[in-house]
Amino acid sequence: MRIAYLHSGSIPSIYANGVHVMRMCDAFTDAGHEVVLYALPGATPVEDVHGYYGTRNRFGVRTAAQSHLPGLGVWSRALRVRTDLRRQGPPDLLYGRDLRALLACSDLAPLVYETHLLWSSPVVRGLERLLLRSSNLRRVVFVSQALADDYRAAFSGIDSLRGADLVTAHDGADPVPDTGPVAQLPGRAGALRIGYVGHLYPGRGIDVILGLAERLSEADFHIVGGTSTDQEHWQSRSRLPHVHFHGHLPPALLGSYYRAFDIVLAPYQRKAYCAGGVGEISRWVSPMKLFEYMAYGKAVIASDLPVLREVLTDGVNCLLCPPDSPEAWAAAVKRLGEDPDLRIALGNEARRRLLHHHTWRARAEQVLPSAPGHPTAGEC
Repeated sequence: MRIAYLHSGSIPSIYANGVHVMRMCDAFTDAGHEVVLYALPGATPVEDVHGYYGTRNRFGVRTAAQSHLPGLGVWSRALRVRTDLRRQGPPDLLYGRDLRALLACSDLAPLVYETHLLWSSPVVRGLERLLLRSSNLRRVVFVSQALADDYRAAFSGIDSLRGADLVTAHDGADPVPDTGPVAQLPGRAGALRIGYVGHLYPGRGIDVILGLAERLSEADFHIVGGTSTDQEHWQSRSRLPHVHFHGHLPPALLGSYYRAFDIVLAPYQRKAYCAGGVGEISRWVSPMKLFEYMAYGKAVIASDLPVLREVLTDGVNCLLCPPDSPEAWAAAVKRLGEDPDLRIALGNEARRRLLHHHTWRARAEQVLPSAPGHPTAGEC
């Protein structure tokens, strides 16, 4: 099948949505489909975008910039995507998170709309209602069950869309080999290595990590990711010698860091935001880095939030802590630090769940519309 993936963000970028769409396009290609990704051009181009993201396949990546003329903007880009699709020949399926481009192209082919948050904007809600009425809509994909439930509450009749179904599909990760390169981290020989990978936006729990570092001077803390501005902000709040900021790294290079960590943290707070403070996502979040932690068999300590319990089980594949209890987080780190067998057991079970339920390849098969006469997988 020929799939055009319509993405409203830039490629390459330092943001998680770029990693998500590249992983999904890679998985679609693994499944035998011909994929072309449409995206905004990245602010800082790279020579090899597939090498930057570490994809297995070299699927097509076509960029279309927005017009800066007043009154055009995102719609001009959506029309450019439409023009290119018609010139190339309409695909068999339109897939994506680019609401405007999907609307502009909705008459060209069957389509799947994937959403990661419920926007409060009346304009976005109105555009979604238009898309939900499209005769070519085949499926709506939600990144968590909590998000699916909130869409049901916000859009009456969504359960009875003509010719379309609803699917919950959490994020995922690729299986990784048991051995590979291990990053040479700064710090003390023999110290427990506690890692965090992800952005440093408000609500991601960086203050929790720095508080842990103050309580646990015997451990080394490694924070990977974030814009230079966010990194400078948090570094200015912590001068502890056992806290190490590594900055943003290309996704292809993260594996060696995961392997180097003894414990990994996912301290999402009760309110967490996207870049620039846009979109409060704590109720619906399905963090990719959590699934990557699981793929590497790491012992995870995560915030006890309802949406994370869709994937995590306390004492089985992780330890869960109240987001705002420094004492509980410190106790969990000490418990795992003193019990390497528990670290191994939790990590092994996390990896088992990932391999059985949350690989990108399994997600790719889950989100595509079912062939006629076949059951629909993953309905929410």
